[in-house]
Amino acid sequence: MPTVQLVYFSASGHTHLMAEALAEGVRQAGGTAELYRVQGSDIAEGRWRDPGGIVEKLRAADAIVLGSPTYMGTVAAQLKAVIDGLGGEWFKLSFKDKIAGGFTHSSSPSGDKVSTLQYMSLHASQHMMVWVGNGTMPARYTGEEHEKNFLGGFLGVMAQQNPEEGKDAEASITDGVRQDCVAYGERICRTCARRAMS
Repeated sequence: MPTVQLVYFSASGHTHLMAEALAEGVRQAGGTAELYRVQGSDIAEGRWRDPGGIVEKLRAADAIVLGSPTYMGTVAAQLKAVIDGLGGEWFKLSFKDKIAGGFTHSSSPSGDKVSTLQYMSLHASQHMMVWVGNGTMPARYTGEEHEKNFLGGFLGVMAQQNPEEGKDAEASITDGVRQDCVAYGERICRTCARRAMS
């Protein structure tokens, strides 16, 4: 049974909802999903402190999936602190050949989300991981309901803030985004399972 570690930062709650849906997909595919939501208190003087043995869990995982809102065209500083804090694992090849993936959210249709996913995939490549992209065709080409992959992102899952959600409303994601995340979690898990059989 594959183990997938989801490492993400979420300020407003949107990215957290995506992580929960992705974890649901992992579980539906027969895997185990563990969520680590980066907190500001995990970072002191700009450096990430490993709370609760997260690094050990990442070493033991079959897959590591990163999530972050897109801030100013890249990952949030809180997730970047974790990524920088994992630099020592590069020398040990701790994550070599593990499956990797990513997801992001912003309030606008573009928001330069692709650069966030590119940064995540570059980080994974430096650790010699195997990146898995989004495997969902945009609904506008398939005729399916719920606007799956509405933004047409394939490097990972991209989401836009629900246009009907007011500035101060409670965080929510559309049903299409939720389905994208569930499907991505399933895909990550199935990819891990196939690699284990080879």
